[in-house]
Parts: sequence; structure tokens; C-alpha cells
Amino acid sequence: MSNWGELEASKDMTISDRIFEKLRQIDMSQKTFSEKTGISQSTISEWKSKRTNPTSEKIMIICNVLGVTPEWLLSGIENTGDRGNKSSWYVIDKDTEMGDMISRYHEMDERQRERLLGYMEAIMTLTSDKKKS
Repeated sequence: MSNWGELEASKDMTISDRIFEKLRQIDMSQKTFSEKTGISQSTISEWKSKRTNPTSEKIMIICNVLGVTPEWLLSGIENTGDRGNKSSWYVIDKDTEMGDMISRYHEMDERQRERLLGYMEAIMTLTSDKKKS
């Protein structure tokens, strides 16, 4: 947000208002948004016509597709600068290499996870030692 008026306007908007405004800004159609989120076009149209909001389980995928934070989508306030807490979570698309890696990690038992973390730590140590040389 570039000025106080825009910030105030965003704070007075509903979640669905912010979604449609962001879609307009990034020139994304409702059809494309539906395809990228997996949310039906009829549900998205309902948000607009009835001024209803998406359910909580849809928030993270919406944020991912629109490139916004949950804080902004829910409140209209963007956490900028050094104030406030940094997010302690990530939004990761399941269909990416990282998503696949996390899915496989979740399939492991505790012993396998500990072993994998040990390998990762060893690799990080090796690469940091090489940088020092």
C-alpha cells in the first residue's frame, strides 16, 4: 500500500473484497483463479454476489495464488518493516519439488526423520567448511 488512504480502504474491505481487488490488480480472471486454487467458480462468484467470505481452510491456498500474506487477506494490514513477529510457517505447493520432499518426510518414521536431519546437518557443515576455505 502506497499511502494512508489506500491502507484505510483496505482495512474497511471484506476478505472477498480484497480477493477481487487483488485479482483486478494482477489481471487474473476468476476462471484462472479457480483453476489455480481448486475452488469452484460458483463458490468464487458467490463470494462476490453475496459478499460472503471464503472458509478458513481456503485462506492459505488463496494467499499462495495471490501472493499475499494471511495477515493482509484477513485484516488488510501488511506487516512491513522490522516490527512484529516473522511468520513461523511456509506455504508450499504440493506439486513442487519441495512439496514432494515434505510429503515424503511425513511418510517417514521417527528414526528415518532423525537420520535425514543428521544427513542434512552434515551436508550443511561440509558446505560451510568449504566456504571458509
